[in-house]
Amino acid sequence: MKPINVGLLGIGTVGGGTFTVLARNAEEIARRAGRPIRITVVADKNLELANKITQGKCRVTDDAFSVVSDPEVDIVIELIGGYGVAKELVLKAIANGKHVVTANKALLATHGNEIFKAAQDKGVMVAFEAAVAGGVPIIKAVREGLAANRIEWIAGIINGTTNFILSEMREKGLGFGAALKDAQRLGYAEADPTFDIEGVDAAHKITILSALAFGTPMQFERAYIEGISKLDAKDIKYAEQLGYRIKLLGITRRTPDGVELRVHPTLVPARRLIANVEGAMNAVLVQGDAVGATLYYGKGAGAEPTASAVIADLVDVTRLHTADPQNRVPHMAFQPNQLVALPILPMTEVQTCFYLRLRVQDEPGVLADITRVLADEKISIDAMLQKEPGEGEYEADLVLLTHLTREKRINQAIARIEKLPVVVGKVTRIRMEELGK
Repeated sequence: MKPINVGLLGIGTVGGGTFTVLARNAEEIARRAGRPIRITVVADKNLELANKITQGKCRVTDDAFSVVSDPEVDIVIELIGGYGVAKELVLKAIANGKHVVTANKALLATHGNEIFKAAQDKGVMVAFEAAVAGGVPIIKAVREGLAANRIEWIAGIINGTTNFILSEMREKGLGFGAALKDAQRLGYAEADPTFDIEGVDAAHKITILSALAFGTPMQFERAYIEGISKLDAKDIKYAEQLGYRIKLLGITRRTPDGVELRVHPTLVPARRLIANVEGAMNAVLVQGDAVGATLYYGKGAGAEPTASAVIADLVDVTRLHTADPQNRVPHMAFQPNQLVALPILPMTEVQTCFYLRLRVQDEPGVLADITRVLADEKISIDAMLQKEPGEGEYEADLVLLTHLTREKRINQAIARIEKLPVVVGKVTRIRMEELGK
């Protein structure tokens, strides 16, 4: 059978891995797809690198637009990244009737609604398994494997850089800055790690998962985003003493009032499997009404793990290449005319439990003053950890864990607590999730 011809845009880490794995496993992949899949052209600004990797096995060009207009190309793989030229190239490929495979979570989270509509109108597919959690097949699981379920919530460690940093802080007692330097030295963090450490990368990914889970359009601009750069090593230590671990989680939950869409550091009970995911690994926990909790774990980045997802999409697109567009799996899991723009809850309306750390003066009546404020705001205490002041010190750390409360209540309580004369400085607040039923 005639091979499927693929144009590859970008042959960096993931592009190089895709070219290598596709060549190495060509026979196995063809047996799965029903026909050979071959990369016939590669576009990259670095022609020297492209020629080195391809070794004359396909055409190489520095003009990506010529690839998306090439009548011989059936599928375009976009691995350039970013919002600018990548969007132009993807929309041009779709307009030219080509299927697209992409790992570009930022592009889909911000422009996915436009891209999927264009693909639907043209009758082509946009596949994006590699956009979330690298080699972990979470897109297929949510979109297809759990199709019988009303998905209730998703919580995921979906950024390996931040998970590595938090693991280093916990295991070695490092401060955030030192752990970040370790991550950069080992290649887990970029020279400019802002997107990772401030939670933006994870927010792109949870936006995609939320849309697939609940049948809504992409609403990245409404996500609440908080990173890990302000985390203190002592909070990781105190959390451990209370039976918790701190993870940067992307969380989306269906509620009667709307959808929660948020990224932030989170205390998770140490007994949960997801709390024990260490290093640069990813894990996504999905709660469905029929199946219960399912956990997906694996490498969230890297050349060949991400290439695994890219090539899985190539196989899917090849299998369905000639299928009636109406009988393909919908891009957004739900039929296009069945998407509902559910409201995204403002963070002030989200309900969670909280970890509060206060620096207080070591004198009688301190706890009574603080608990009085919490009681006024109808916030109850679940657990407490009181550290003795060091020798010659007159201040101590007080850690409180609260029961479930609305965020606006805790904000009001913190504002009042910080004004108490017995409280020194700002209150540290970290949200908590049980991640049980």
